[in-house]
Amino acid sequence: MSDQEVGKGSPKSSSLSPYEEAMEALSSLITRRTRADASNVGDQFDLLFDYLKMLDLEEPIANMKVIHVAGTKGKGSTCTFTESILRNCGFRTGLFTSPHLIDIRERFRLDGKEICEEKFLAYFWWCYDRLKEKTDDNIPMPTYFRFLALLGFKIFAAEQVDVAILEVGLGGKYDATNVVQAPIVCGITSLGYDHMEILGNTLGEIAGEKAGIFKNGIPAFTVPQPEEAMHVLEEKASQLNVPLQVVTPLDAKLLNGSSLGLEGEHQYVNAALAIALCFTWLKRTGHVGDIYLEQTENLPEQFIKGLTSASLQGRAQIVPDQHLKGERSNRLVFFLDGAHSPESMQVCARWFSLAIKEYNPDQTLFHQQLDNSKFSHEVVKTHNGERVSQGKSTPILLFNCLTVRDPQLLLPHLMKTCADNGVYFKKALFVPSLSVFNKVGPQVFTLTDPKVDLSWQFNLQRVWENLMQSSKAGKNTDIVSEELKDDMETSASNCEHSAVFPSLPLAIKWLRDRVQQNQSLRLQVLVTGSLHLVGDVLNLVKK
Repeated sequence: MSDQEVGKGSPKSSSLSPYEEAMEALSSLITRRTRADASNVGDQFDLLFDYLKMLDLEEPIANMKVIHVAGTKGKGSTCTFTESILRNCGFRTGLFTSPHLIDIRERFRLDGKEICEEKFLAYFWWCYDRLKEKTDDNIPMPTYFRFLALLGFKIFAAEQVDVAILEVGLGGKYDATNVVQAPIVCGITSLGYDHMEILGNTLGEIAGEKAGIFKNGIPAFTVPQPEEAMHVLEEKASQLNVPLQVVTPLDAKLLNGSSLGLEGEHQYVNAALAIALCFTWLKRTGHVGDIYLEQTENLPEQFIKGLTSASLQGRAQIVPDQHLKGERSNRLVFFLDGAHSPESMQVCARWFSLAIKEYNPDQTLFHQQLDNSKFSHEVVKTHNGERVSQGKSTPILLFNCLTVRDPQLLLPHLMKTCADNGVYFKKALFVPSLSVFNKVGPQVFTLTDPKVDLSWQFNLQRVWENLMQSSKAGKNTDIVSEELKDDMETSASNCEHSAVFPSLPLAIKWLRDRVQQNQSLRLQVLVTGSLHLVGDVLNLVKK
């Protein structure tokens, strides 16, 4: 990077590292104002084009070979599959996704790896300093997500990627990524109810917002949708002369005996959408002469490799607690999935129900360890090569969700689907988030915060206890084992089937204490409801 490319106006502080300084500056762009609040001048969509001029990004974006993906569920997975396929085809890839789980740099991937800290800081200050210099009261600094999208465009332009894969942050029509006027191809993943306070209360309204990424004459693909949503997508496509095609789930036989890199039956739909996007991108950029529909008999080897090697944190991910020594780590295992809509709760519950039956630490097992912020599969023998007493498996729920979500929709789907598959939680733990809304970067993890507001967690607990009392799930938990009744004085509220802990670290400590104090206890903990919670747990249980 040249001297001209490096920002010169970064703040100086002896107490902060250069990376922490950048996180402080980024945190200053976070507003508590809701994303739907039109009174915030900075939320006006057209301002984005002013920012592009300030950053000299208009021409680079016009020349960028973009794949643009919106949807309610599966956006991240589809983008991950797409990036992996095209990288395995030999192209230099840029991938922009959200949210991040542990480090902000996860949002910006070059050739499948998150951007290094040195490059991130250089591009960050180049953008931040220039915008600080040129914005004013009429054109204020961009808000947090808008700045990150602009930074992504700068990174991908400067790094001269062959393809930029952009995951929409929220909605589509007014999302910061939608400044792209001429993508190569667009994709819409499964639609459902989420962010209704912003996108609308019907599937039709939500579909209309997502279809906002359609551009005149640019091909688009989607997956099977509810009738109301599909009708709106087809209507919007017709208005813009967009050739819209619906893909069917990938036939597993096309993988030649291999499995998708991302777990879950629903991933075969996302994989099919990724294949369609990749074939169309290759065709429209002059890299292949065959259209997607002629490729149904077999997949190119690079596509198979891309699909089977794709990895994504926080989605159907299994992580033994790496802070427990020896065989104990196999007795506290976290099953993490960032599901946060009613439909994804059902998918998550089906995955968990199957995964805990297949996951058997009494045998050689798949142990997922953190490697360059990605979890890779590594076969690990049980402790000292000896067989470990399996003990009785005990399913535990560790849950939190944003206050804009409706637990009366989420928790029943989760409980019923698990119960239908013979899985009954012995205890549900509800915790507040560690990540705070107004700060990015490393969080200080304390066991408890005396000022924490637990009213939302008490509400979640009431919903759960009522469900347990009225459902067969409550009748099938048997008597809660004595081990799960111990040391409950650290909880803020302990009921028969659930507990509220004043912090996540306290809940994790309680779980660790249980398995350390009882050799026969094996806890399988489903962590779900929020990607923020999943990221916080990963931060605490990884080494």
